[in-house]
Amino acid sequence: MYTGLQKALADFQEESSTKLWSIFIIRRRAVTQTFCSGKMKLCHCCTTLLLFTSISAHSDFFTSIGHMTDLLFMEKDLVSSLKDYIRAEEDKLQRIKLWADRLDDLSMAGSQDPEAFLGHPVNAFKLIKRLNTEWAELENLVLTDMSDAFVSNLTIQRQHFPNDDDQTGAAKALMRLQDTYQLDTETISSGQLPGSSSVAMMSSVLSVEDCYDLGKVAYSDVDYYHTELWMAQALKQLDQGEESSTVDSVAILDYLSYSVYQQGELERALDFTKRLLELDPSHQRANGNLKYFEYQLFKKKMTESQEDEDEEQRTRKESRGRRDDYLPERKQYEKLCRGEGVRMTPRRQSRLFCRYYDNGRHPRFVIGPLKQEDEWDSPHIVRYHDIVSDRDIEKVKELAKPRLRRATISNPVTGVLETAHYRISKSAWLGAYEHPVVDKINQKIEDITGLDVSTAEDLQVANYGVGGQYEPHFDFGRKDEPDAFEELGTGNRIATWLLYMSDVQAGGATVFTDISAAVQPKKGSAVFWFNLYPSGEGDYRTRHAACPVLLGNKWVSNKWIHERGQEFRRRCGLHWTD
Repeated sequence: MYTGLQKALADFQEESSTKLWSIFIIRRRAVTQTFCSGKMKLCHCCTTLLLFTSISAHSDFFTSIGHMTDLLFMEKDLVSSLKDYIRAEEDKLQRIKLWADRLDDLSMAGSQDPEAFLGHPVNAFKLIKRLNTEWAELENLVLTDMSDAFVSNLTIQRQHFPNDDDQTGAAKALMRLQDTYQLDTETISSGQLPGSSSVAMMSSVLSVEDCYDLGKVAYSDVDYYHTELWMAQALKQLDQGEESSTVDSVAILDYLSYSVYQQGELERALDFTKRLLELDPSHQRANGNLKYFEYQLFKKKMTESQEDEDEEQRTRKESRGRRDDYLPERKQYEKLCRGEGVRMTPRRQSRLFCRYYDNGRHPRFVIGPLKQEDEWDSPHIVRYHDIVSDRDIEKVKELAKPRLRRATISNPVTGVLETAHYRISKSAWLGAYEHPVVDKINQKIEDITGLDVSTAEDLQVANYGVGGQYEPHFDFGRKDEPDAFEELGTGNRIATWLLYMSDVQAGGATVFTDISAAVQPKKGSAVFWFNLYPSGEGDYRTRHAACPVLLGNKWVSNKWIHERGQEFRRRCGLHWTD
């Protein structure tokens, strides 16, 4: 009897273990899926659900680090719920084991002299009772599904998980950071980003599977340059001894050979294909590619002289890399983001000052003047330090966070607001009536700038996501956008007030591509500039961008001040540039 019971117990343990992992290993998405957990109890699950009510209606998690922090806590709760499930299964197995041990003692005693054992009426009664009722109770215990609560919780929370678009967006963000800040794949894979702490580096590493998935995202986007880079990194980590249960060298070499072929490098494509066939001689596609690559190389050598071949290699090397870009100033934009190419000559630097500023002895600033710093001379860009307290900043974040939505841009043709891949952030609008802190900030902007903010747009609060950026743009409406702000009835955007509500460890600068200027984020400080000349003409030198956030969580708020109401505060000039 005991041998059979032991086998049943072992089978149950194996089945339980399989069930546990089949529940836990849900379909792996390319972003590290964040598993939200509530406790095993339904009430805790409801609490967690309430936490996400504010963001369940909208995805695009990758566009806001602020919303992604909620996902982190959700995953922490799910892990706690999973541990509760494991403990419940272990408790169940312990109860079965105790039952088996007790049966083992009885069966050992009875098997020595069965007739004598059963000759005792108590033993006979207990045997009948066990087989009639106790084994049925054991069966019910074995069949009890301890996973119901965990699976139910996981199912409820799954609707708040990031989706495939988030995964793709986060992957492209890493590649954007890689290009903008000229980082190699090894630097990103090891987590050794500029400005990161040693503690963060230990947990911020990419596995072979992660690198492989990044390469697949690039491949799906017909981006063979990044496909090659990330597949090569995955292969390198495999060659260095890293183990992977889902990715092998054959799959990686298959992608590598095709991606380098698409970039015109037949010799390398052939080398990768030969290496693949050494590992898997029966690989059908690789065998076909081998013959094709060899034929193409033979045909090429027959038709080209050595000089032509050398010239083609030079041309291919120069053209190899990222695809053609829609943004003509891409190189300048990225150079400024890296801190390169800033046109700040000693002569220009000598015209920039720091001063205490009271805006013409404004009553609010006579006793406590502001700290004003010139960031640029022409156009004049100034920074005001220590403008908003940490307490007020946190209140603004608190008000904005539940209302953050994917930031939009105005289509210059249709005027319709739409999301854009070149603006990776979420934003919310706060009116002065919503909280005294917002009203106080608006009043401070008016007192400092001397402009009427009653016709300005509401305070826009923005939180940037993974590699969050806003590519070069103008704040004001150009002549080819005559209806840009017509519905507001307040004229064009005469000036921009930009308040930094967080420090950023690396990246995230505000750069002006036309004048090659860069302004670094500093919590509590605000930057101000005029978008229009006094004549009302647009100042095209104010074209600016928010660089990708390399490390950290960037929060800003901005106030766009309009022309109406400024007639006697900033008088019109007679000349185009006045």
